[in-house]
Amino acid sequence: MNFLIDENLSPRVAELLTKAGHDAVHVRDLQATSAPDSTIMTLAAADGRVIISADTDFGALLAHARATEPSVVLVREILELRPPDLVDIVLEHLDVLEPHLETGAIAAFTTTGIRVRALPLR
Repeated sequence: MNFLIDENLSPRVAELLTKAGHDAVHVRDLQATSAPDSTIMTLAAADGRVIISADTDFGALLAHARATEPSVVLVREILELRPPDLVDIVLEHLDVLEPHLETGAIAAFTTTGIRVRALPLR
């Protein structure tokens, strides 16, 4: 999968996802540090990337626009994990999440599981 890692996560997340065989870039690689969330969404959609972030504002923006892309993986509740552990959790569940993310979804990791909502949000 192709990922865009938001600035609230370590660039190490992008590095580890790339090492695992995915195409992952951090917002700093795109000179988009401090860019508005709407810009991050536009960049992700243009490149067919799934955003990985701890920022729940993406859900509100997607709902307001009734958008079907980009997909977002929210890791706010597991943000305290070190990048290798966070990436391991994402990769462990990617086989189940991938079909949803490919068709447009928000997946939120919690301490007890994952919630997935299809886009557009209602």
